[in-house]
Amino acid sequence: MSLLYTQPVITTGSLKSVSVTQVLLASPRGFCAGVEMAIKALAWMVRSFEPPVYCYHEIVHNQLVVDRFRSLGVVFVDDVTEVPEGRPLMLSAHGSAPEVVAEAKKRGGYVVNAVCPLVTKVHHEVRVRSDKGYRIVYVGHQGHEEAVGTMAVAPKKINLVSEISDVAALPEFDEPIAMLAQTTLSHRDWEDVLEATKARFPDVWMPGRSDLCFATTNRQSALASIAERCDAVVVIGSANSSNTMALAKLAEASGCTQVFRVNAADELPNDLKGIIGVTAGASAPEELVSAVIERLSPDEGVEEIRITDEDEYFPPPRELRELLSTLETAVHALLAVPVSSRVAPLDREIAASEVLASLSD
Repeated sequence: MSLLYTQPVITTGSLKSVSVTQVLLASPRGFCAGVEMAIKALAWMVRSFEPPVYCYHEIVHNQLVVDRFRSLGVVFVDDVTEVPEGRPLMLSAHGSAPEVVAEAKKRGGYVVNAVCPLVTKVHHEVRVRSDKGYRIVYVGHQGHEEAVGTMAVAPKKINLVSEISDVAALPEFDEPIAMLAQTTLSHRDWEDVLEATKARFPDVWMPGRSDLCFATTNRQSALASIAERCDAVVVIGSANSSNTMALAKLAEASGCTQVFRVNAADELPNDLKGIIGVTAGASAPEELVSAVIERLSPDEGVEEIRITDEDEYFPPPRELRELLSTLETAVHALLAVPVSSRVAPLDREIAASEVLASLSD
């Protein structure tokens, strides 16, 4: 399905010397439900507490998002012991090791755990399988925050693999084997390692529902639907974003000879021409997409190729829901608002891209 693209654009100046015929815009793209939840949650904290508000690791892997929060007094740390006792702290969407969560709560401040529910699911699977005596083969990227946090759930019972050679190098195990994965992997990263693991351990246990993030899969499928038609593909997102890099690899694997991973419109090359495909990783805000399209300034406009609609919604983290509920009750009582006149919170109807834009006002 294709449709006309009507998203407002941010003027950055077009590349007048470049003859870009058309932009094919992949959809879905950009913010996933987990990122939506995390950004809105941190925005609530910024507006609820005097600065500084602390965040363990980058809230998401995107520099524009991180810089905007930093300008509002958010301090990003890689060790929760850097957080002064009693200060508010958010734990990032990628998930944190159990000992990190425990230390954060011990410091006595208001703690919000913004871990993506899909990552929580994998943590739960690691805990359950390891308690049942399984050895876990975990497919992920060494050093990625999600992988680090997941492996810390059962560090003595889990082995990280990233490619087929890692599977071959695994020792023989006496325990039964369970296979789990980093949620942001591409199917390309996952499938080869999956087949190698099943060949090595034929009785391997796997969850009934894939660990791979549905949003990651949707963004890859949307890009695959346009890549062969493009003279070049632009992938918007940060280099430390696993799903962004997976999109760039997918475009290359689809046969596109020019693939550009950019943080922002000013990183676009000056000689692009023909039909340009555009997509964005799950941590990249829509304003970056708008700026890229404005800079490309296609002669024949933009065609948005939508392969599916996403309606997944993750509510605010439990700790924040409790705070907001308490504040709502207090306001209603103070203003004597009748129960019949009270309006339910509108969090679901407000997009994180709108929240992020409002933070710069």
